[in-house]
Amino acid sequence: MSRKKRQRNHPRLTATQNFAEGIALKSAIWIFRLIPVDLASYLMGAAWRLLAPLNARHARALGHLEKAFPEMPGQERERIVRGMWENLGRVAAETFHVDRLLKQDFRFEAQADDITQDVLNGKRACLFVSFHSANWELCVQPAVANGLEITGVYQALRNPEADKALRALRENLYKGGLLSKSHETARRILSRLKSGGVVAMMGDLRETRGIQVPFFNQMAYANPVPAALARSCNVPIVLGRVVRKKGVNFRIEGRAIQVPVTDDRQADIEVATARIHAIFESWIREHPEQWMWIHKKWAGPGKTSAEKQARRAAAEKTVSP
Repeated sequence: MSRKKRQRNHPRLTATQNFAEGIALKSAIWIFRLIPVDLASYLMGAAWRLLAPLNARHARALGHLEKAFPEMPGQERERIVRGMWENLGRVAAETFHVDRLLKQDFRFEAQADDITQDVLNGKRACLFVSFHSANWELCVQPAVANGLEITGVYQALRNPEADKALRALRENLYKGGLLSKSHETARRILSRLKSGGVVAMMGDLRETRGIQVPFFNQMAYANPVPAALARSCNVPIVLGRVVRKKGVNFRIEGRAIQVPVTDDRQADIEVATARIHAIFESWIREHPEQWMWIHKKWAGPGKTSAEKQARRAAAEKTVSP
């Protein structure tokens, strides 16, 4: 029986389960906040590096890494995936300290191009788009440090009690509000961007209802929403990445791109989405152990049609490299 069907058939049981899970999460948060963040991050990272390979997702991650790097020796792929698990374990522990980390500027090094710096200085609106690298939750730290009120977009947890507990930890990240994905979310994002605000969302998740773009020499499912929003509001997309330097210390980078505007809206969106993924790919290649390889990203064999190639080429001509 599916979880949704259980919720309909046994609402009291579901409410009790949600309450119990919420208490368990809050207890875990309380315990981990008693441990200094450097130690908590190290211990959780070591535990995940040791135990997570026993999970079925380990084989999936190895398979995805083989798709991306077919020439890579198996031993090296194993090393990278174990490094991925260690990073994810660290992220899990650091999430419980995220409000405190935001106040510790010494842990962060920021690099921004001119457009990104204008955004950080509050001079223009933008759409921040990041990907699951290092501790991606901290990608907006430079913006928060500059006093920007960012509106975040996230996938709400099914358990409302657990969702409430994690939202509370992110309040200082997204003082412009944290929006769960829904039919109303796009309208609220458009309003925020058109009024000069800053919105942040993830851009590397698989979206089978979206489009396909090249990614590690194959076609991959991609979410066209960031490009569509930026084009509609005439704002730049600032691509952000977090690089874990050592332990709980990070370099955060911002690179702005402009979405082309031609008579072919769909081609513009495809060009921008492909560019986003090309930059993500170049960043992942630099630190493959810091990306989340468990994503079911690829679409399988297939080629982009000649018609789509022509449309993309026409749109590309309108944007400087």
